Amino acid sequence: MAGIASLNIEDSRARVRAKHSLARRATTDPWWMKGIILTLCLSFLVTFFLLPLVLIFEEALRKGSAAFFASFDDRATVHSIKLTLIVALIAVPLNTIFGLAAAWAVAQFKFRGKRLLSILIELPLWVSPVVAGLIYVLLFGRQGLLGPWLADPTFFGSPILVPRFIEGEGWGWHPMESVKIIFALPGIVLSTIFVTFPFVARVVTPQLEALGRAEEEAALTLGANGWQTFWRITVPKIRWSLFYGVILCNARSFGEFGAVSVVSGHIRNQTNTMPLHIEVLYNEYQFVPAFAVASVLALVAVLTLVIKSIAAWRAEQTLREAAQNHEIHTHP
Repeated sequence: MAGIASLNIEDSRARVRAKHSLARRATTDPWWMKGIILTLCLSFLVTFFLLPLVLIFEEALRKGSAAFFASFDDRATVHSIKLTLIVALIAVPLNTIFGLAAAWAVAQFKFRGKRLLSILIELPLWVSPVVAGLIYVLLFGRQGLLGPWLADPTFFGSPILVPRFIEGEGWGWHPMESVKIIFALPGIVLSTIFVTFPFVARVVTPQLEALGRAEEEAALTLGANGWQTFWRITVPKIRWSLFYGVILCNARSFGEFGAVSVVSGHIRNQTNTMPLHIEVLYNEYQFVPAFAVASVLALVAVLTLVIKSIAAWRAEQTLREAAQNHEIHTHP
């Protein structure tokens, strides 16, 4: 009997070893296949990513560093940089607030229309930016749906005070009898918000769903209110995914061209952001200034990629730690 039992054990071990060997053969590619795949990947990255970046900086510095830095003395260039920063400073915080609210609603609540909300959040990813710009022109243009009312001096009853930078007139306030959205800062901000608002919500929602509500429920049980629970429990545990989403949103707002091109009117020293100003310089055959400004956007893109990778890694670490803690509490 003992001999039969030992034979059965050896037979079982042999079957297990054969199964593992078959699995390794099925999932292990030959060395030449790995070489081909890695070569294709590296060739693609060098051709379509690294080489264009190198060429941008090479063209920007073609006439020397003096010509490169002189490109940023131009008034129109300085204004385009300021306008891009202003748009980002307005659009990114608003989209962060919206993204947090949308992610919280989708991940934590059950309600009718939840799937519709998720679809609407992703809508700008499927709509062409040019179409998004045209939507705002049809809404707020002089011949649009709301344009005639906004342009009517009697619509607000009396002049309203607006920041001067909305009209590209520096800082301070001045009275305005009508509201100008298209071919002005408000239209640029609105179109930028439209094309960038999915990023924070799409990154934060999966993190909230994966982490669950156990810690929040424990905090509420111990007497914390909703506001305290949100800032002391929820935000710390999603901080890296939130930072990841904000970085993506900021990068897109800096580089947005299509929607902004439609609503801006390409008014020099007023509504040209950095991407639009690059196009103007390039069309005027001012290649060194055009590539100098483009190099700034390229540098922002590279820094964004590095920071995004760090934030994504830290967010994954948070998820792994949460999963390990859950496993410990479930199976002590």
